[in-house]
Amino acid sequence: MTQLKMGMIGGGIGSFIGDVHRKAASIDGMISLVCGAFSSNEEKSIASAEAIGIPKDRAYGSFEQMIKEEAKLPEEKRMDFVAIVTPNHMHYPPAKMALEYGFHVICDKPMTLTLEEAIELEKIVASTGKTFALTHNYTGYPMVKQAKAMIGKGDLGTIRKINVQYLQGWLSTAVEKTDHKQAAWRVDPKRSGIGGALGDIGTHAENLVEYITGTQITELAADLSAFGEGRTLDDDGNVLLRFENGAKGIMTFSQIATGEENNLGVKIYGTKGSIEWYQENPNELVVRWLNQPKQVYTPGGNGAYPESSDYVRIPAGHPEGYLEGFATIYRSFAKELLSIKEKQQPSAQPDFPTAKDGVRGMKFIYAAVKSSQNNANWIKI
Repeated sequence: MTQLKMGMIGGGIGSFIGDVHRKAASIDGMISLVCGAFSSNEEKSIASAEAIGIPKDRAYGSFEQMIKEEAKLPEEKRMDFVAIVTPNHMHYPPAKMALEYGFHVICDKPMTLTLEEAIELEKIVASTGKTFALTHNYTGYPMVKQAKAMIGKGDLGTIRKINVQYLQGWLSTAVEKTDHKQAAWRVDPKRSGIGGALGDIGTHAENLVEYITGTQITELAADLSAFGEGRTLDDDGNVLLRFENGAKGIMTFSQIATGEENNLGVKIYGTKGSIEWYQENPNELVVRWLNQPKQVYTPGGNGAYPESSDYVRIPAGHPEGYLEGFATIYRSFAKELLSIKEKQQPSAQPDFPTAKDGVRGMKFIYAAVKSSQNNANWIKI
């Protein structure tokens, strides 16, 4: 199998998400990490590279240096694409430069620090013709794809009600005032943007319901709160939603929901049936029918559609989860790049989140903040 060569920006020693991306990218054997600017400190970048087996001469002290030097290498050696795993404020600059130097990009969410950057980056993706993917990893779960396929085929009838939640409790105390780097940048507007929990996990909820249902949020009314003492960004939110197909919905997200770990869940109600799925129990998709017994679908189990079964890597009954969700996005992204290498046309609708989804996410953030600032007035997206 031809392996694609990946470069990484961010994700050095001590980085949680960098390690996640490296493991996920390697799962299907289609991608090999060959270089990185793992830190803006050159010594730390080199140390990080050596720790994961990357040669010293392919470790760089800045993303600018990496992109320029890699572009000089012969095609058979240089990286094919860049994975950006930095805090939000450092998404746009390296993505822009990598695209303009001819490299494809896969980036952590949200896409950028500001809406203006997101709109500009979408234009750059279009003008360069390069492929851009956003790691909304929960769309990679087999049972999420099963839910999407069932709704797309009309199994549940007309969708009328959509409930989504994303509840965490890790910011219930002021951990950002301790030596907790993950918390520190997330509560800092200069690095996180105008959304706190809204941008961090609210965008996952937004992306998940739009992906599964195939319909977009058109209006929202948001009530955002910052319960943590001294915080300027939200750590809790409740949002009413209106969708383009006429459905109504409710979203609740929080990072101060004491005792919660990673409780992402969705319930979608149609005229013929409803579905229910939770990230903490990802192998089960519960379907309740109007006039039939309840059904529980599992990855690769009876009744699973090809749209979900094609993404199952292990025998039924063995749980796939967080890493595999990321891996599915990397696999779909890799297949797209390999087809482009073979001179095929890019997919009109690739099965991974794109720059368009990234702009949607940023518009959602801005609309929710504006709504909350205006006493939860309805705001169009």
